[in-house]
Amino acid sequence: MEKSVSIIIPTYNRRNYLQKAVDSVLAQAYPCFELIIVDDGSEDNTSELFENCDSAIIYIKQENKGPAAARNRGIQAAQHELIAFLDSDDRFSENKLERQVRAMQEEPTYLISHTQETWYRNGRILNQKKKHNKNNGDIFKQSLQLCAVGMSTVLMYREIFERYGLFDENYPCCEDYEFWLRVSAEQKFLLVDEPLTLKDGGRNDQISTVYRVGMDKYRIQAIMKILTSGGLTREQKDAAMAELERKCKIYGTGCIKHGRTEEGKYYLSLPATVRSQQIA
Repeated sequence: MEKSVSIIIPTYNRRNYLQKAVDSVLAQAYPCFELIIVDDGSEDNTSELFENCDSAIIYIKQENKGPAAARNRGIQAAQHELIAFLDSDDRFSENKLERQVRAMQEEPTYLISHTQETWYRNGRILNQKKKHNKNNGDIFKQSLQLCAVGMSTVLMYREIFERYGLFDENYPCCEDYEFWLRVSAEQKFLLVDEPLTLKDGGRNDQISTVYRVGMDKYRIQAIMKILTSGGLTREQKDAAMAELERKCKIYGTGCIKHGRTEEGKYYLSLPATVRSQQIA
């Protein structure tokens, strides 16, 4: 019996892009799914798209609370054991679910999988740097360096959320980075090594652009959170501390350069404070 998938699309003022994302789900070769749209307080008449929507689509509207809260609302509404996400300006390739569900059935020890991506900017394919390639197995160290898992690429069992909790709604951005740290500290990720997700970028309305200057600040918070969780091995702690030092140096130096001297000094001294607390 084929497993059904709950696909969650959080959206905010993306009416002009959302239809392509929805169409890419409805065109899937794998037929067993429900599609949950969580409208996070859009003000662009997004709701009009779903006045007479397909029976496979569940439309939920909430007040604007951010991407973490929107994803969590979708998870709570999901009816199926397998859960996937799709950002509202991205698309699935036609065989994405089919390939990924089959791969997870063939490798039943994995609770979560992801795929490679094809990136577009202004309609043209963007060559990715080597560091952005997705990896198989233990991805904790890579996840410290950058967000190593594309949100639109994942397929996971609900058990992941039961073990590790939902997305942290205190993060206006980098909530995915923080979540992947929690999960990858214990779980291995199955890579379906094909570009099954199509990602559009380079626009001013994207979270990565809106919070571009402060993203390292939230990633530092995420590393601090995982360091104090008590669940890391010694090797993982060492890797987390090394990345904390690197990010604090970059962010702290940037603060000082832009006249935020006290904030810069705080972040430059933070790793030493954390080390002393760990020793104590």
